[in-house]
Amino acid sequence: MPEPAGTSPEVVRRPALVRNPYALRALPQADVFFYCKKINNSRLVREPDPQARGACWSAIGIAFVALAGFVGVLAPTVANTLAGYKLEALRAEERKLLDERRMLELQEAELLSPARLERLAKSRNLVTPSSGQVLRLDGREDGAVAMVK
Repeated sequence: MPEPAGTSPEVVRRPALVRNPYALRALPQADVFFYCKKINNSRLVREPDPQARGACWSAIGIAFVALAGFVGVLAPTVANTLAGYKLEALRAEERKLLDERRMLELQEAELLSPARLERLAKSRNLVTPSSGQVLRLDGREDGAVAMVK
């Protein structure tokens, strides 16, 4: 073959590619592309699983038994706590009533004191009756008013 004019038999060399030392290398699977395809499942009807119903009822039964056991374990503790609160409330009420009773007894003692009764008698011009002023209604001297026969 004849050589074209102006070309030499030398091999044409391309410039060597210089790799950038700061460039990141390609990630694995970088050439894989994922597409999201829209699927309409609105017309599909799910078939009922006959074993799922039994499993559901079994789970409900186990949960109920566990709850009953839990309540059975906690019920005495809660009852004792509530009884303790009620007992303490009754003790507090008893203390309050005893204090009120003491106050009422003190007031009664003050109202029935001879010194107070004497002051009231003097303020209302009351005097002790003399022996001639006492009248017996039934005429007896022993003071018996009614007799049961």
